[in-house]
Amino acid sequence: MASLHLNSLTKDERATLQKQLWDQQSGKCFISGKEMTLDLDELDIDHIIPSRDNGKDDPSNFALTLASYNRSKQAADLRVARVLARFDQIRATADSDDRGANLNDVLKASGGATGSLRGKIHDEQITYLVGKDDKVTVPIHTDKLSGMRYFFAVLPIAAVHHDEKINPRPIGANVRGLVEEFFKGRPQLQIALGWINSTDLPEARVNIFDGQHKVAAQILLGVSTLPVRVFIDPNFDVLLTTNTNAGTTLRQVAFDKSVQRRLGSAMLLDRIARYRNDKSLPEDDESFSEKALVDHFKGDQRAVTRYVLDGIRNAITYSPDNKLRDYIDNAGKGHEKPFSYSTIEKTFYSKFIGSSMLETPWNYRSDIGENPRTIEVSQIVRLMSLIADKVYLGKYDEEIGTAKLESKVQKGDDVAEKHLAAFRMAKEEIVYCWISYIGKIIENHFLMMGRVVDNEKLFQYPFPEQLWTNIGCFVDNLERLPMWVNRDASLTIFGGKQTYGFWQTIFESGSSPTGHKAMPAGLNIMEMIKP
Repeated sequence: MASLHLNSLTKDERATLQKQLWDQQSGKCFISGKEMTLDLDELDIDHIIPSRDNGKDDPSNFALTLASYNRSKQAADLRVARVLARFDQIRATADSDDRGANLNDVLKASGGATGSLRGKIHDEQITYLVGKDDKVTVPIHTDKLSGMRYFFAVLPIAAVHHDEKINPRPIGANVRGLVEEFFKGRPQLQIALGWINSTDLPEARVNIFDGQHKVAAQILLGVSTLPVRVFIDPNFDVLLTTNTNAGTTLRQVAFDKSVQRRLGSAMLLDRIARYRNDKSLPEDDESFSEKALVDHFKGDQRAVTRYVLDGIRNAITYSPDNKLRDYIDNAGKGHEKPFSYSTIEKTFYSKFIGSSMLETPWNYRSDIGENPRTIEVSQIVRLMSLIADKVYLGKYDEEIGTAKLESKVQKGDDVAEKHLAAFRMAKEEIVYCWISYIGKIIENHFLMMGRVVDNEKLFQYPFPEQLWTNIGCFVDNLERLPMWVNRDASLTIFGGKQTYGFWQTIFESGSSPTGHKAMPAGLNIMEMIKP
């Protein structure tokens, strides 16, 4: 709301107030904490507490900010906006998770995760130290349904750590709402869940595996102690399954697909450990096959199959060599990146990851670099990087992004052709069709070599360099198709989400099912692989 007080000031009076606020804030922006230069930076004076929340319209409730931070602030209350700006700074420098900040980053930025819980279990109680000498004794309870033991404690943030294995989620945008709720003094009902290993006592790490968003919100607001329900020597398989089901089957929390795959990958490691234990195998034994692992867990075979495939998806998605991963929105809700994780899974992964469980040993021919799964992962990564190099690097602009891009084209906005082409080529229904041609190119190449291969696991066969050259030429020629930059097509073939069949018809015939001409003719594979 506009300030009557500010509007009543003369230019000189406003400059005097600005200098007064600058002095009070030691020359730093109220929101970002960055240095401000008078008579150089564009500055705003705004209410700290909004007028709608009964904030006073006088200098006692004014703050000086950099205009860019004030006009893009995430909350009307500048005190909350300052907290959220701090989280943005943590997220920008996060190194715990390649998709953004997680609880570990927030803890470290606030002096947390530096120590452990010092305690001792005796009978059905646990006594732990708070500070240097203060002892707290609390009862140990037993959960009647799971049989797991636990206790309640209020712990300093120095003693708590993030459990990335059970909870691999980065902290999402919903932390904003939690910060606002906690700031207004509205306590949340669910406390954080953690666990300790009793064999580590008297010095045990408390690992937080659930409630990280609420924990992060409180820490960002300056809380230095947290209420936690701490499980003692829990069944990790149960905790992993519980957390996975909460984000998938039960939908208690919104796990995006990439998080689900990370959880599946973590559960695969747990199943492998259990298999080795059941078979009395050494901890590093890899003589068993994927099929043997799946068959071992009777009644849970579909889930274990998914865990194996999740491990492969995860290895591809987060490979440091995968250049396309910088263009994938894992949460699937943003407008900056061209691909959603869902699109990648429904195209690259569904078409090129072999879904049948292998019967060869886990480490089969690994010593000479010919393990089928290793080859599969590395070649899918190479394909994705090849596409990134030819279509996206230096061409797709995240500043422009994807939001209402076709509408902007229809309005005559100046959208760079290379960006427009990259955006259109990343649409799920379009990727699904053109990537199928890459599969056909691979099949045809092996046939021309006189080799019969299993089409369900193409990427488990090493590709000769000539095949990679052919694939590269196909992508080059595909990207050059005039339809990707045809602005008039924004009202026709690119006017909305189409079906796979719609685009398959275009690639086969050159025209859409509705009669719109997209290309002179359908794609010819032999022509498309020519330089």
